[in-house]
Amino acid sequence: MTIRICVAGATGWVGEALCPAVASASDLRLVGAVARKAAGRPVPGIPEVAISGSVAEALKTPADVLIDYTRPDIVKDNALTAIAAGVAVVIGTSGLSADDYAELDGAARKKGVGVIAAGNFSLTAALMLRFALTAAEHVPQWEVLDYASFTKPDVPSGTARELAERLSEVRRPKIGVPLEKLHGPKETRGAEIAGTRVHSMRLPSYVLAVEALFGAESERLTIRHDAGTSPAPYVAGTLLAARKVGGVTGLVRGLDRLLFPE
Repeated sequence: MTIRICVAGATGWVGEALCPAVASASDLRLVGAVARKAAGRPVPGIPEVAISGSVAEALKTPADVLIDYTRPDIVKDNALTAIAAGVAVVIGTSGLSADDYAELDGAARKKGVGVIAAGNFSLTAALMLRFALTAAEHVPQWEVLDYASFTKPDVPSGTARELAERLSEVRRPKIGVPLEKLHGPKETRGAEIAGTRVHSMRLPSYVLAVEALFGAESERLTIRHDAGTSPAPYVAGTLLAARKVGGVTGLVRGLDRLLFPE
């Protein structure tokens, strides 16, 4: 069966690579695209698909899955619009909180559709997350470093947030000195995300990098993912999620859960 796909953020960094990948897949069909500033134009290289200005408009053409690579301030509304229409959702956009994901999970379960979201759909990011979860079972102290471009508006990155929140499912790390007993600006210890201290750096030359640092007596372990300058690593993972989401009800977070089913 061919899966009908609509891509929101079709003219963005990942969307521009994702649309032709969908169109060239034998089991997928691009039926819609969303990009507000390009509304009314055809998708580059795919003249039979016109770009819509909103998800609601695009979904007037029946679709099975909405893939969202847009912005943190609109992704939740896009997902809720798709869910209300009975369309499954794959979310690659960062910036959603645990409460946002809980809301999407509830809406999807009520409607009987699936949502797959990942802070990062690349294979090596999924492996970094899986390895970090394993390490947390054995080493009780860790922190997370989050690197991205100095123009990235959301902190921490979706990759770092997902890592911290998933680590909390294993346990919460031990803290050497409680924040209230620190001397000096407490902000230098980073933000607490689900019990993990997360430090976000925003500098030119970075695309995305995340480090999980584990410390034990007289030894340390660093597990790091670095993104390059191409969106190609995200495409394969996103298409895997698009193929799997039809068999899901409610929300699944993390590409690793597709690669390593329980």
